[in-house]
Amino acid sequence: MNTFKAKKTLSIKGTEYEIFSLKEAEDNGLDQINKLPKCLKILAENLLRKEDGEIVKSQDLLELNKWSGSKKPDHEIAFYPSRIMLQDFTGVPAVVDLAAMRDAMKNLGGDPTKINPQVPVDLVIDHSVMVDSYGDSSSFKKNVEREFERNKERYEVLKWAQESFENFRVVPPGTGIVHQINLEYTAKVVWTEGKLAYFDSLVGTDSHTPMINGLSVLGWGVGGIEAEAAMLGQPLTMVIPEVVGFKMSGKLKEGTTATDLVLRVVEQLRAAGVVGKFVEFYGEGLDFLSLADRATISNMAPEYGATVGFFPIDQEVLNYLEFTGRSDDSIALVEAYAKEQGLWRVKGEEVEYSSYLELDLNQVEPAISGPKRPQDRVLLSEASVSFEKALRETYKISEKDLALSTPVKNHDFKLTHGDIAIAAITSCTNTSNPSVMVAAGLVAKKAVELGLTTRPWVKTSLAPGSKVVTDYLKVSGLQRYLDQLGFNLVGYGCTTCIGNSGPLIPEIADVIHDKNLVSVSVLSGNRNFEGRISPDVKANYLMSPPLVVAYAIAGSMKIDINKESLGKSKEGKDIFLKDLWPSNEEIKNVVSSVLKPQMFQKQYSNVFEGTSSWKKIQSSKSETYPWNSESTYIQNPPFFDGIKKE
Repeated sequence: MNTFKAKKTLSIKGTEYEIFSLKEAEDNGLDQINKLPKCLKILAENLLRKEDGEIVKSQDLLELNKWSGSKKPDHEIAFYPSRIMLQDFTGVPAVVDLAAMRDAMKNLGGDPTKINPQVPVDLVIDHSVMVDSYGDSSSFKKNVEREFERNKERYEVLKWAQESFENFRVVPPGTGIVHQINLEYTAKVVWTEGKLAYFDSLVGTDSHTPMINGLSVLGWGVGGIEAEAAMLGQPLTMVIPEVVGFKMSGKLKEGTTATDLVLRVVEQLRAAGVVGKFVEFYGEGLDFLSLADRATISNMAPEYGATVGFFPIDQEVLNYLEFTGRSDDSIALVEAYAKEQGLWRVKGEEVEYSSYLELDLNQVEPAISGPKRPQDRVLLSEASVSFEKALRETYKISEKDLALSTPVKNHDFKLTHGDIAIAAITSCTNTSNPSVMVAAGLVAKKAVELGLTTRPWVKTSLAPGSKVVTDYLKVSGLQRYLDQLGFNLVGYGCTTCIGNSGPLIPEIADVIHDKNLVSVSVLSGNRNFEGRISPDVKANYLMSPPLVVAYAIAGSMKIDINKESLGKSKEGKDIFLKDLWPSNEEIKNVVSSVLKPQMFQKQYSNVFEGTSSWKKIQSSKSETYPWNSESTYIQNPPFFDGIKKE
């Protein structure tokens, strides 16, 4: 309806785009709209563009215009995301529902091909791979084979959807994690439809969808019903949110990682209470955070309780878009549009927020989080003492049982409380970040060269978020050192982090259960609730990938990893963590020398094709899905049985 006369033309490099300008709206009745936090400006543009007088009314914009940090909003608005991201677990029901609608349309004499998602949908198959095989060069191949055996019926319907629906794309298994693919490929920051340009936004059926906020794209996780509604063109209703301003100053000091930073941010925001709120990061500290670092922080929004953890658009966003192979024209559009709409980060800019928090990055210390919750941060220097305390107080292990040591059948080692059963470099949180992945490789390299090995009771695995990670680890020569420590590639997907850690060696599992041992997992993931990682493991700790490698070598949470020897060199000399830990300069030099834009361009040039196993799945384009009456999993739901035209 354009009540506030916001529609105008924006010319960029000779191309004219239609936009709904916040500046124009400000001049025509929305006098405070450009003073909003940047994440709310995206909602404002959405309302301007979707105003229809029925679902989105001028009053909604007037209420948003009145937003004040000092007053809790209570007005409900409708939000239309630009696109939807699904993962395979939640995506299958959505596809089955669409297929059922096509059948109903056909039965009523209509055109079934009219049934399609109304907004673009990308489904990434990343939740189905399990770590059955590990510590072997053939582990990836074996795990993928098992994945296809287990999921044949699901994959058949997803492949049919890929070929039969418009506005629907499927990224096959063995490619990457939904959030990393979103970051490296799918997201555009500014979306276009014909000549209309507008902010990229989305909802996804995975809780860690906010990871894309690190690339200045507004998005968050929703349930399957909400995602289906949005997929069919319906808006999401929401109360205008409160926005917490989180100021960052300084820069990380030598020896700390993005993981250390994010665990501190989670702890701080959890303590502040940000559930249901938007968090917007600002301040000069952002100058020293890479895009991958920002995405690591945004990824953990569900852990600190916020709906989103948003970073504004700046030069780092443009650099990342260029580096990951986005076109020059699209990058020019992002810059011009962001500056036109007030989304560009301006040094020293004052913005009003509902509440304020601040963190000096220089104060961040190496840390881990656990044994049960992501917000339970423990300084690395206090980790062993904290775990010993947890054994007594949380797990109620008596003094006489603390030193219990039990032989493992058919193996020449014993197990006790605190032994690490699983060490996994896994999940979208960290595997999108080259600095921490390279750091893990450098720790492995130094360990191997000194003659260290991982302990025989530790199940080790590496599940990167995308194939680009494999490329730069191979080119740098670091993957072979990770392989020598048992961190072989096991798959591309949400493995250990979502409980797809696979079975432990039976004899180890038997001892753990027979003696009620508090065994431990260490992982570079984002969730560590008891029972989530493995039924055999009670205590779970989140940490950076290089620390996962170090703890796999140490083999126990009881070791003070900061002070005690991790093992002995070939010459019998004690080796400590400081002997393995790379400098920031070493990490930076490797990342800059091996990570190239061509890696992204190559891997994403055929992202929808899939492996030979995917190509072998029998499926063909058809108006309706050929239901298999013998299937125990995929069946035509009865929603439309007996439905009539009227």
